[in-house]
Parts: sequence; C-alpha cells; structure tokens
Amino acid sequence: MADIKVPVFSESVSEGTLLTWHKQPGEAVGRGDVLAEIETDKVVLEVTAQADGVLQSVAKNEGDTVLSEEVLGVMGDAGSAPAAQAPATTEETSGPISNEKSAGGTAVQPDSTGTQPAAQTQGAERREDLSPAVRKVVAENNLDVSQIPATGPRGNITKQDALTAQVVSAQGGGTYQGPQAAAAPAGLRPTQAAAKASPAPVAQAPSGPRTEQRVPMTRIRARIAERLKEVQNSAALLTTFNEVNMQPSMDLRKKYQDQFVAKHGVKLGFMSLFVRAATEALKAFPLVNASIDGKDIIYHGFYDVGIAVASERGLVVPILRDTDGMGLATIEKEIAGYAAKARSGKLTMEDMSGGTFSITNGGTFGSMLSTPIINAPQSAILGMHNIIERPIAVNGQVVIAPMMYLALSYDHRIIDGKEAVQFLVMIKNLLEDPARMLLEL
Repeated sequence: MADIKVPVFSESVSEGTLLTWHKQPGEAVGRGDVLAEIETDKVVLEVTAQADGVLQSVAKNEGDTVLSEEVLGVMGDAGSAPAAQAPATTEETSGPISNEKSAGGTAVQPDSTGTQPAAQTQGAERREDLSPAVRKVVAENNLDVSQIPATGPRGNITKQDALTAQVVSAQGGGTYQGPQAAAAPAGLRPTQAAAKASPAPVAQAPSGPRTEQRVPMTRIRARIAERLKEVQNSAALLTTFNEVNMQPSMDLRKKYQDQFVAKHGVKLGFMSLFVRAATEALKAFPLVNASIDGKDIIYHGFYDVGIAVASERGLVVPILRDTDGMGLATIEKEIAGYAAKARSGKLTMEDMSGGTFSITNGGTFGSMLSTPIINAPQSAILGMHNIIERPIAVNGQVVIAPMMYLALSYDHRIIDGKEAVQFLVMIKNLLEDPARMLLEL
C-alpha cells in the first residue's frame, strides 16, 4: 500500500482544487499513468502513479480543496482488491437502486416479470462508476443517471455533468404573463380609450426553454480576475497608439521563408520580429523594462519577454528569457513549444514566473484595436493587432499597404508619455526597416 499525495506547491500557492479523477477505485494503474488533475491559481498539475498497481480508495472528491502533500487516496499492489468506499450520503444506502426515485419524484418499480426496465438497468450500471462527488449530487437532487449525458473520460459522468443535469431538471414553473394594458384614463369616452390603448404592443410569453447555469469560477480564472483588478486599482494606466506598415517585414518573410524552414525546421513568423524589435527598444528605454517596488524603481539588467497565449483554461503568459541573446529561430521555437504546452495544459509555474515586459497579439482573433492591461509588476505591455490593407500616403502618392495598429499600455507612475511614445516609434521604425534591427543599427 502507498499513499497518493498532492504534489508540492510553490511558495506562492497555498491550495488547489481537485479537478477530476482519471482512475476509479479497483482500476488497474500503470506507472506514469495520470491518476488525477489538480488546479491551482496558476497551472493545472497532474498526479501520476509512481508504480504499477491498483487504485484502492480515494480520500478526496472532485471539487474538493486540497493542500500541498495532502493524501488523495491509496494505491495497492497489482491484483489486490479495492478498499470499501464510505457512502457519501445516507440516501445512497437507503435501499437497492430499483427503489430509487426518478427525476420526477416517482418511485421506479420492477415490471411484472420481476426485471428492471432497460433504461434503469443501464442507469444502475452507470451508477456503479460514479465518483463520490457525483453520487452526492445525484442523491441530493433525485437525478436519473441514465438521462445524464456523460462527458468524462471513458464515458463517465463528471460532477459538472451532474450539476448541469440538476440545473436543467430544476427549470419550470408557471407561464410568464406579459403586463396587462393600462386602464383608460378618466374622462375619455369608451371609443377614445379603445383607440388610445389599441396601438400598445402586448408582451408575448417567451417560447422555448430559458435556461441558466451557475458554475463557480476556476481557480485560474479567479486569479486572472483578481490580478487584473489589482492592476486597475494600483497602476496609473495609459495607452499610446501608432501604426506600422508591415510590407517590409512581410517581404522579408516571403523572401527567406523557405531557406529559414529548411535550416531551422520552424516557420518565420511576425512574433519573433516583434520580440526582437521590443528587446532593442527596451535597451534604449530602460524605464520601460523597469518595475516599481513600494517607493523604489527596480531597473532590470536582463530582458525577459512574456508572450500572452490563450488557452482553454484562460490567458497564460509564458516567459522568453534573455531575449537579447536569442535569434529569430530560437524565439520561434520557444514560442511554438510554449503554445503546445498551453494547449495541453502542461505549462509549469516556472514557465510563467518573472518577466519584465509582455506582448499580446489580439490580431490572431481579428482585433483591430485594443488597450491591453499590463501584467504586474511589469510596467508596460505591447499590443499587436490585425493586419488590414488600406490606403496610406507614401512620398506624396496614395498606395495600398498592409497596416497594423500598435498599442502600448504603460504605468504612468514610472513611464512618462514622451518615453512611451518614443519607445513605440522605435518599434515601428525597426519593423518598417527590419534590416536595421538584424544588423543592430
């Protein structure tokens, strides 16, 4: 026998939430198999099996709060029988499943042949696979498990499936009645009252179901909300804008793309050019790379650029470290690696710790213009946007060019408007003449 324990959290994380069990008591487990997932306010951690065996029992249910190194369950040797699980509620031990109440509250009885209906038999089989958390929701709300759509691994019903079914089953009640026509004002004859009241529209009762669902925020989403609100409350946020003609950078990509891929095995994108341009600008304007700590200004002698990445669990910002020593190929490979880890939920807290400046690209989703919020304790963030072909004046002539709006949000407590504007203009100039950036001119 061996205890299954919560991984050790970092110093900035005090607790987590058990998202899901991937194995059930009595199920065989191989070394390295994922047993459970735990969500903290930064990342989702996987709890893996340290040896082959059988999951004997679980001590925590899905949705429970867990602490660092707390026991989640017990692993036994291969071939050992699972330990008996304590019932989650007294209702679950009140009788055989054939006497359970259905969602409508009517007791389900066997048919005249002494056998249960097929749907109830299927429900009984599915009930055996329910986790303790799901059993509790089903018992408390008299849910019919055979009618709950399952979205969990191996077709299991998750706690969220049960909660959703509970919300849907709770919908109903009387039919909505629209407001009645107001009484005719005194002094109007009946024909006048009818004429005055006739144009008034009568509210119609809504057709179809009008469902609502209340679910708690994930820890990551709650932490994002908390940090963004802290920034709004503490920093003096201001945004300056500019536009950049992307034609020179696009021509560079087109000319060398095939050679770049052949040599480095990765495509040349715009993000690596922006990272390089931002790094050069940070060298020229050290305050943009600095941060505030109380009444002190901390000047960072390194350049760690965070790249905002959208994931299913929320916005994450992995960090490219020491970008002043990175080439375009290295930047592209690092970004691709982080994007893959974000999609699979494999980003670690180390991947997202630190950073002196950030870049976010709303243009990938079609954003034309936005005002990004800085990632505290950083002092500035660069926003990229969609590339749109539109007419501009070049040497007295109107031409069509691929243009992008740039936005720099910054903390006005530490960065003056002059420095912010000059910083953004330098990025614009480097992107419109990328040879200067690559030659470090």
